[in-house]
Amino acid sequence: MTAKTGFSELKAGQLKWSCPPDAIPCDTSEEVKPCEEIIGQERALKAIQTGLNIQSRGYNIFITGMVGTGRTTTVQRLLEQLEKTAAIPEDILYVHNFKTPDEPTLIMLPTGQGRLFRQGMENLIAMLQRHIPELLKSQYYTEGRDRIIETQQKKQKELLKAFEDKAARQGFTLIQVQVGFFSRPELVPVINDEPVPFPKLEALVKDKKFAQKDLDELRKRYEELSGEMERTFEELREMDEETRRRLRAWDEESITPIIKGAVAELRSRFAHPKVEDYLADVERNLVPAIELFKNQKKNKDEPEREPAAERFLEYRANLIVDNAVRKSAPVIMETNPNYPNLFGSIEFITTRAGFLQTDFTRIKAGSFLKANGGYLVLNALDALVEPGVWATLKRTLRNQMFEIQNFASLYLFSSARLKPEPVKVDVKVVMIGDSSIYNLLYALDEDFKKIFKIKAEFDSEMPKSDKALSDYVRFIKKIVDMDKLRPFNREGIAAVIEYGTRIAGRQGKVSTRFHVISDVIREAAYWARQAGHDIVGRVDVETAIKERFERVSLIEDKIQEMIEEGTILIDTESSVVGQVNGLSVYDMGQFAFGKPTRITARTSVGRAGVINIEREADLSGPTHNKGVLILGGYLRGQYAQKQPFSLSASLAFEQSYGGVDGDSASSTEVYALLSSLSGLPIRQDTAVTGSLNQKGEIQPIGGVNEKIEGFFDVCRARGLTGSQGVIIPHQNVRNLMLRSDVVEAVAGGRFHIYPVKTIDEGIEILTGVAAGARKEDGGFEDGTVHGLVEKELQRLAQSLKAFPAGPEKDS
Repeated sequence: MTAKTGFSELKAGQLKWSCPPDAIPCDTSEEVKPCEEIIGQERALKAIQTGLNIQSRGYNIFITGMVGTGRTTTVQRLLEQLEKTAAIPEDILYVHNFKTPDEPTLIMLPTGQGRLFRQGMENLIAMLQRHIPELLKSQYYTEGRDRIIETQQKKQKELLKAFEDKAARQGFTLIQVQVGFFSRPELVPVINDEPVPFPKLEALVKDKKFAQKDLDELRKRYEELSGEMERTFEELREMDEETRRRLRAWDEESITPIIKGAVAELRSRFAHPKVEDYLADVERNLVPAIELFKNQKKNKDEPEREPAAERFLEYRANLIVDNAVRKSAPVIMETNPNYPNLFGSIEFITTRAGFLQTDFTRIKAGSFLKANGGYLVLNALDALVEPGVWATLKRTLRNQMFEIQNFASLYLFSSARLKPEPVKVDVKVVMIGDSSIYNLLYALDEDFKKIFKIKAEFDSEMPKSDKALSDYVRFIKKIVDMDKLRPFNREGIAAVIEYGTRIAGRQGKVSTRFHVISDVIREAAYWARQAGHDIVGRVDVETAIKERFERVSLIEDKIQEMIEEGTILIDTESSVVGQVNGLSVYDMGQFAFGKPTRITARTSVGRAGVINIEREADLSGPTHNKGVLILGGYLRGQYAQKQPFSLSASLAFEQSYGGVDGDSASSTEVYALLSSLSGLPIRQDTAVTGSLNQKGEIQPIGGVNEKIEGFFDVCRARGLTGSQGVIIPHQNVRNLMLRSDVVEAVAGGRFHIYPVKTIDEGIEILTGVAAGARKEDGGFEDGTVHGLVEKELQRLAQSLKAFPAGPEKDS
């Protein structure tokens, strides 16, 4: 065999970027000014600014990015700047529609005039309530009323007296006859100056005391007078109606100047077409409504017959959006965008009879209408999960017309409904959500791309420039001042920046997930206080980072414990054929950690190819399946150019029961297969990670820091031998930000990290045998890994060919 030595490995200085002291522009955070601007989001800022400046329809903004990258803060800052220059929108009111009461009338007035008009209407009614009753008690009014009544009564008396005189001349008198609870006029004959009813006269006729012909004559005259009496009393009733008409006309004539004068004063103050129309309706309806004022209580001790608010409801103004106190355009941050909060409602009351009742004064505005002429900020997920919100929001933004409706009334029966006049709206909506929500809406909702034309993406990292480091220092100062924390020294600031590089995942970047960074700053200040330090240093920051992970690392500790006990089988010494330590990352959401996993391969005669046991057991994800298929392509390209690829091989993640995904183990699986085919044992003290392409090149993977640290922890627990290490893709060197204990172990020669570019480099490290180059005849050098594999594949192919087929059956 051809031995291979002198493998390339990384030095300690390549494993972590350390912030140089001269990159920190101060000795402590007290020497700098706090950061006020948004850090590291120039692309997103430009997109948002474009969306805010373009006022055309559909230029609403959808902001994506990771939580903590400053999405909400950025929007607030930018909108606060726009507030100072944007115009203040109009006030919005609803008033009674006298023509169609179920359709309240919309009135929009310049800023501040809404509350003045509402107060003006209240003052109008209050003034009329005061002056009209005074008028009704005045001598001028009572004399005029009495004059009308006396005139009409005189006419009625004259008419009635003329009839009574005629009846007397005909021998009759007019009396009132009681019928039940009522009385009615009746003609009765007069005999010897005494009224005698017809029944008595009939009795006198029977007794021969009154002549029958006289009775008949009386009946005849009675019939004639009865008809005339009916006509007379009809005239009297008409006179009564005429009296009422004249009294109403006198009432209107008396109060009209007061009403017209009061309404004219409002007209002069609010020169608006819709106000003019409404006040004209008010005037027309108030003049004949004198009974409203007559029914008022006579004194303060008398109970109110009907509340004034209900009696004069039609003459009130419902101011649903009042912008009088605003100094600029509204900016509404709706944190609970359910339907009533966002779009308002029309409230109902239950009457004594159990019916639902409503009116225009129960119309309530939501955040959308309050943001009219300004900006509304929503969380996308919150808006999407609330019933009815997304459909209404789309329709309103598309048509720019908003109609208030009670969401419950759309689905539940109610005895009373209103259809308020729609409002023409101009609202710039800013939605904040994940990229997955944006992509889903863009693909499935045709309206979405028309109403959200601006997408602003917030990055989770930014280039590590001098400005970025300076911004980090000023951000630390901002948090220190905000929470009144202890200042950070140069080393403490450097440790925070290094942690920002760690979570960014690249040595040339720093993270913009400032909610995480701010938590580290606060917790480092806490541990400094616990340790009695007046200033926060590197030790305090590292303690905070360590404690953050220890709080949530229970599962990691359990897995580590099972590895140390031997429950999970992991070898960190010796060499084994067909067995490799792969590296996996467990993402727990709040944190991630790496741990080794045993990967094994077994090969045999057959034509099944490479069998992915995880896939057969439905435990393999699509990315892992792809990695295994690529692995098969590499093997066929490498060894099946002159001979058929006759092989049955199985791959397994041992003791894996929760599913496997990702292609970072594809190179590890190739190493296991090459070992099984060549018979060369693989070092168990070296773990492997890396993705593979069909050409045998190693590709970068994610979670490289966690994977290295996970295997290091296992090796350290069992004792570092000085030969242990990890093989990683060479492209991942720029992602290394390892813990200090790992860096120290590498510096002391107790742990090793090998960057590789190809499968050949990796297999040489794992077996200590040269991979082997292809010879001119297409084969591989004898004694090399590829030579041994090729030889074994030839043997398997010959064995398959030589294996006799089963006996033929008789047909």
